[in-house]
Amino acid sequence: MSVTNKITYISLFSGCGGFDAGFKENNFKCLGAYDIDPYVTDVHSKNLKGPVYVHDLNDLNLPGDLPEKIDVVIAGSPCQGFSTIGKRKVNDPRNHLLLTGGHIAVKYDAKVFVCENVLGSNSGEHKKYWVKLQSFLTHNGYQTKLVKYNASDFGVPQLRKRLILYAWKSDRIQDIDFLFPKMQIVLLKDILKDMSDLKNHNLNFIDNGPDLTIANRIKPGQKLCNVRGGERSVHTWMIPEVFGKITKREEEFLTLVMKLRRQIRRRENGDADPVEKKILKTYFNGETELLLQNLLKKEYIKEVDKKYIDLKNTFNGKYKRLDMCSLSPTVDTRFGNYKNFIHPTEHRSLSVREAARIQGFKDTFVFYGPIQKQYEMVGNAVPPPLSNFIAKNIKDKIIPLVL
Repeated sequence: MSVTNKITYISLFSGCGGFDAGFKENNFKCLGAYDIDPYVTDVHSKNLKGPVYVHDLNDLNLPGDLPEKIDVVIAGSPCQGFSTIGKRKVNDPRNHLLLTGGHIAVKYDAKVFVCENVLGSNSGEHKKYWVKLQSFLTHNGYQTKLVKYNASDFGVPQLRKRLILYAWKSDRIQDIDFLFPKMQIVLLKDILKDMSDLKNHNLNFIDNGPDLTIANRIKPGQKLCNVRGGERSVHTWMIPEVFGKITKREEEFLTLVMKLRRQIRRRENGDADPVEKKILKTYFNGETELLLQNLLKKEYIKEVDKKYIDLKNTFNGKYKRLDMCSLSPTVDTRFGNYKNFIHPTEHRSLSVREAARIQGFKDTFVFYGPIQKQYEMVGNAVPPPLSNFIAKNIKDKIIPLVL
C-alpha cells in the first residue's frame, strides 16, 4: 500500500451506500460491497458504480475476485437488536453480526478496520459484543479506539448519535485523536426547500379523518404522547373529537396516573409501572371507583392484574411534528409514515428525498425499489458527511502509521 495509490477497501452490510459515499469522495477504491438485500445492492451499484454482491455475511467466504490482503474493511452491521426502539433482545442473532467485520478484517489481513452501530449496542448486557470484538482484534495485533459521534456536528440536521470503532494494525503504539472541529449547526429550515423537481420527492398528504384532526392539533416540536408531561406532549384526552370527551375531574385523574406510573416503580426495567388502585384512592377518596369505571368505559385506562391501573395508550410519542427551527429526530425506517413523523409545516409525511437530505445524501443520489424499501435504505444508512469524516481520519491519521 502506498499513500500515492488508491487505498482499497471492502464494505460489509453496505446498505444503499451511505457509509461508502464518504470513502468514494476520498478516492478510496472499492473492491466489493456486500449486503443480503438485492434492493439495496441495486441502489448501491447504480449510484456508486462499484462491484456489489448479494451475500449473507454469516458466510465469511466472500464472493468476488478479492486479493489476499485488503487495506481497509468497513462494516455497518444491523442495529435492530441493539436499538432502544426495538425489543433489545441480548441474544438476537443479528447482534452477533457486529463481530463479523472483525473476523473478515483479520481474514484479509486488513491494515484498518472500522465499524458503526447505535449507542444502545454498548449499554447493559449488549456491551459484551463490543468487548468480544475489541478483544478479538487486540489478540490479532490491532489497536482499537471506540468513539461516539453525533451527526449534527458534521452539518447533518439531525440528532443521530453513533458509535464508531477504529482498529489499525501497527507496531507503533499510538493514541490517535479522532476528535473534530465542530461545523456550524444546520437546521431543517436550511435544507427542507427547493425539492419540487427532484427525484424521490413523493408527497403523501393526510386524508380527511381522525389522522388529520390529530395532525391539526400537533404543533412543530410536539407529539401525541400520554406518558410525558410538558408543552411537547399533546395527550389523547386533549383531542376529544377523536378519543372521546372527558370531564375535568377525569382529566385530573389521567394526569395523576401519568405522573405516578413513572414515580412509583416496581420493576427495574422499563420506565414506568401500572399504578395500584389503593394509591389512587388517597387522592380521589369516594370518587375513585366512579372515575375508574367511567375511564375504563371510555377506554382511556385499563386494569392490570385486577389491582393496578394503567393508561390505555402508553406510546412515547406518535405524530411527531418536526420543527423547521430545530434538528430532526433520528431518521429511521419509519420516517415515511405520518403516524410517526409529520412535516414541519404541512399535513403530510416526509418524502424520501427530504429524509435523504436530513441524512446528508446529495440530491444526485437516487433511490429505487418499493417506497417503504427506500425509506428503510435511508434510515439504515450512515450519513455520508459522517462517513466522509471517518474516511479522512483513516487516510490522514491512520494510513501513515500502518505503512
